[in-house]
Amino acid sequence: MNLAEHYNQLYKTSSEAILAGNYTLDTQINNESDSRFGITLLIRPSENVKTNIKAFLADLKALDDAQYYYPDSDIHITVMSIISCYDGFSLDKIKMHDYIEIIEKSLIEVNQININFRGVTASSSAVMIQGFPSDETLTAFRNKLRDNFKKSDLQQSIDSRYEIATAHSTVMRFKEKLKNPEKLIHVLEQYRDYDFGEFKVEKLELVYNDWYQHDKNTIHLADFYL
Repeated sequence: MNLAEHYNQLYKTSSEAILAGNYTLDTQINNESDSRFGITLLIRPSENVKTNIKAFLADLKALDDAQYYYPDSDIHITVMSIISCYDGFSLDKIKMHDYIEIIEKSLIEVNQININFRGVTASSSAVMIQGFPSDETLTAFRNKLRDNFKKSDLQQSIDSRYEIATAHSTVMRFKEKLKNPEKLIHVLEQYRDYDFGEFKVEKLELVYNDWYQHDKNTIHLADFYL
């Protein structure tokens, strides 16, 4: 996949939809009784990158503080949604050691992953930071995960919603009617090619999480150091 083309097309389509009022509100984000949980392998950006993201979010909040902005603790890149969130999933339904074993096996030839956060894009319901891996290592690792999990008899739902191929991080979700879509797009335009920084991935995290990766609902399961 050409990530730059993908992000550009997504931004063009979504920004036009937002300006036309055809955006989608997330009605579940403040629902305390939301019981959708799953297991995710993820990457967290460096502190320096998160500081730059925080400055960007401050500009968005100044325009519209009614939306949902991800706190530092929740910002992440999804490497693989191993069990996509669904109602009623709990850790007692699986043997965690078996999942850790497959991830370790898939990581054997992975030495280093570098990701540059450059520019922003959007969907009809959210704003994302664009992530660009420096090479094909992340893609190759994801493919190994797919192969190894599909060869197993473990519960998994990899690629059930869509085949993950990007390295973006969602940082804002629409939960109320936008106060000023035009000004929102204006700020996004200013950050379209902004360099939020490059970082070397030190570790991957396996977590039990809710739909939004709220830190308060996340259970840390394992670390995998590169």
